[in-house]
Amino acid sequence: MTVIAFSEARRRVSAPLGACLLSFTVFWVAQRAAHVSMIDLMVYRAEGATVRAGGDLYTLRATAAHLPSTYPPFAALLFTPLTLLDVPSMRTLATAGNLALLLVFVGLSMRLVGHARAGCVLWVAAAAVWCEPVWTTVRYGQVNLLLAVLVLWDLSRRPAERPDRWAGVGVGLAAAVKLTPALFVVFLLVTGLVARLGGRDGGPWLRHARGAAGAFVGATLLAAAVLPYDSWRFWTTMVFRTGRVGQAEETANQALRGVLARLLHAAEPGALWTAVAALTAVLGLAVAVVAELRGGRPWAVAVCAVTALLISPVSWSHHWVWCVPVVLLLWTRGHRAVAAGTLLVFCSYALWWVPHGHGRPELHQNALDLTLSALYPVTGAVFLALARTSLPRPGPAQAVTNE
Repeated sequence: MTVIAFSEARRRVSAPLGACLLSFTVFWVAQRAAHVSMIDLMVYRAEGATVRAGGDLYTLRATAAHLPSTYPPFAALLFTPLTLLDVPSMRTLATAGNLALLLVFVGLSMRLVGHARAGCVLWVAAAAVWCEPVWTTVRYGQVNLLLAVLVLWDLSRRPAERPDRWAGVGVGLAAAVKLTPALFVVFLLVTGLVARLGGRDGGPWLRHARGAAGAFVGATLLAAAVLPYDSWRFWTTMVFRTGRVGQAEETANQALRGVLARLLHAAEPGALWTAVAALTAVLGLAVAVVAELRGGRPWAVAVCAVTALLISPVSWSHHWVWCVPVVLLLWTRGHRAVAAGTLLVFCSYALWWVPHGHGRPELHQNALDLTLSALYPVTGAVFLALARTSLPRPGPAQAVTNE
C-alpha cells in the first residue's frame, strides 16, 4: 500500500513539476533574449563594494543611469557578498535565486490561504512567473520576493494566539532592508491594543510586534556599528528625501502618489497626497485589524500589504509581487471573477502601453493613459473595498486562527 501511495503521489506531482520546469526554462530564455540589464542588482553590488572600500554610501551613483543608494545601511551590509562574484555568475545566481524564492513565496501564499498542496504550488508558480511584477523583479535583479517571503514566513507559520520566539523576526528584518514592510509592525501593535481595549488578550500580537521591532532595531544597530556615518546620514537626512528614489509621476510608480502626480500633471502632488495616503492608511489598517481579530489572518495580511503599497511614496510596479497571494485569496474565497480580473491586470503589462521615459511624458497623459497607468492602485483599492465586505462574521467567542 505504501508503494502504491508513493507512486500515486509521484504521478500527481510529475505533471505540475514538468509544467513548472518548462515555464521557468522558457522564462529564463526569454529574459536572456530580452537582454535584461539587472540594473538594480548592479546597484546592490556597487553598494556592497562601497561598504568594503569604506566609501560614502549615499553619494554613490551606479550604472550608466547614475542610480543612487536608497535603502537603509543594513541592506548594503547584506549586499557585500555580491562583490565576491563576477557579474555573469552574479546574474545567473540572482535569476536562479529569484525563481527559487518564487516557489517559496507561492508555497507560503498557498499555506496562508489554506491550500498548500505541492501540485497546486507548482501549477501556480508556473503561471505566476509571467505576471509583470515577477517578470520585472527578475529583470532588475530586485529583492521583492525575498522581502515578501520573510514577511509571509513570519505571518503564516502559526495561528496568531501561539507566537514563538521567532515571531516578528521575518517582518523586522524585511523592514530593516526596505522600510515599507514596517507597516506590518504597526498592524500587529494596533491589533494587540484594540484586542485589549475590547477585553481580549492582546498579548500575542503585542509580543509579535515587539519581536518585529526588536529584529528591526537589532539589524539597524548592527549597521550603525559597522557604518556609523552612513547610518547617521540615512536616518537623519536621506530617509526624508523621497525624490532620490525617482520622479513621482513615473509610470512605474504604482503608488497613490504616482497616480495623483499624473492626474494633476504635477511633479509633486504635495498635501493632497499626504491627506489621501493618511486616510488610506487608517482605513486599510482598520480593515486589516478587524480581519485579524475575527480570525481572518489571510485577509489581514493581504490588506496590510496592499495598504503599504498604496501609501508608500514610491511603489514601483515590481513591488506588487503581492498580487500573487491576493489573487489566490480571492479565488479560494469564492470571488473568482474578481480574481480573474486581478490576474488579467497584473499579467497584461498594460501600464507600459502608455508613453513613458525621457522627456517626462507622464505629466501630459490623456484619460486613457491615466487609466492604464493607474491599474495597480485602482485594483488595490477595489481589493480593500471587497475585503471589507468579505470579512468573517463576528461571533460570541472568536477564535483567532488562520482561515
